[in-house]
Amino acid sequence: MIDTEARPTGKLAPTDWMRRAETRAVIAALSADGAEARFIGGCVRDSILKIPVRDIDIATPETPERVMQLLAAAAIKAYPTGIDHGTITAIIGDFHFEVTTLRVDVESHGRRATVAFTDDWLADARRRDFTINTMSCTLDGDIYDPLGGIEDLGNRRVTFVGVAKERIEEDLLRLLRYFRFQASYGQPPLDIDALAACRLLAPRLKELSAERVCGELFRILLAPNPSETMLLMQGVRILEHILPEAVDFGRLRMLAWLETTAIRVDSVAPDPLRRLAAMLDNPTDGPGVTLASRLRLSNHEAARLAVMTRPLYKITPDMDQPAIRRALHHLGRDNFRDLTLLAWAGEMAAEPRHPPERTDKWLALIATTDGWTPLVFPLKGRDALDLGLPPGPKVGTTLTLVEAWWEAGDFQADRQNCMAKLQAVINFTTT
Repeated sequence: MIDTEARPTGKLAPTDWMRRAETRAVIAALSADGAEARFIGGCVRDSILKIPVRDIDIATPETPERVMQLLAAAAIKAYPTGIDHGTITAIIGDFHFEVTTLRVDVESHGRRATVAFTDDWLADARRRDFTINTMSCTLDGDIYDPLGGIEDLGNRRVTFVGVAKERIEEDLLRLLRYFRFQASYGQPPLDIDALAACRLLAPRLKELSAERVCGELFRILLAPNPSETMLLMQGVRILEHILPEAVDFGRLRMLAWLETTAIRVDSVAPDPLRRLAAMLDNPTDGPGVTLASRLRLSNHEAARLAVMTRPLYKITPDMDQPAIRRALHHLGRDNFRDLTLLAWAGEMAAEPRHPPERTDKWLALIATTDGWTPLVFPLKGRDALDLGLPPGPKVGTTLTLVEAWWEAGDFQADRQNCMAKLQAVINFTTT
């Protein structure tokens, strides 16, 4: 077996995910023929940084077909999720492991390459995107670092493997991944050659599917300080090709600060769609509507974005309680919370220094939102029919009038009072 970087260059202390019985079972199955299976990429990188590992990727010189056989022999479920490119998914209980055969790119198509399988760990590393993703690790914790990933990780450098332009041309999504990794792992100074390559190739981002662009944007927006990365992307003319509507980076910065640092409320957490809305301006024209279509957002996401970019209510902590209740009744808790945080972030972006009393008012608004119990109008169409109103459109119109009266009275009228009002309206409209 070829292995031109056979000496481990570091040691990783065993972590919980490495010690887990399911992980050890998969490694044992893949090693049954004597081939070495190693953890690869993100799980190694994040373990070195001591941050939570979400996905466990494993590399092996065994062919995909042999991987399927080895897992089956160990009674481990295996699915050929990307067998043409060497990827098999192993599943034990609730745990998923992506197992990929070592490979080299034979021909690139801008997103999916034609690959050939290999037993050369160094060749496999050289086809990857960034040096910090090329490290591999054995179950015993031996780290193999053929391309200087540990040093780059320690210096918070996001460095392309080889020539940046060539790596991006092989897979255009790497252009956006560069900024995503920069947002999560990088620090200044940035790689000038990488930025130049990104700027040069940015017009080709239109070749990517909207779903892939949206996925990377959302991951960037979930970074601790996404406004810095978005400003960087604007500066090197990336956003004009994928998100020209983004203009309000100050509100994004303050929203991220509110979500992660300023307040500690269980219902408030980083939200990529809310952060996207924070950057959009000119709500009169509803930029969220066209953006939702262009990014192929789900119906639920599109509806949320429409509410955030074309708000029916101006949320402010100076609202009186009846106005708050009316807004909550029409918007619901989640939409009201979104608009509250966006309004608060906008106020902070315009004037960062607020007296504690103002902050307390905003927090009280969030607390009111979290404690809100949805109100249900106590009448139905059957009630109007029982009072003699004939079936037809007039039933809905009449109930709407009564419901408006109920809301104007701050939702205080009970069913009996609403029935009396309904009778009065029917009498008035039928005489």
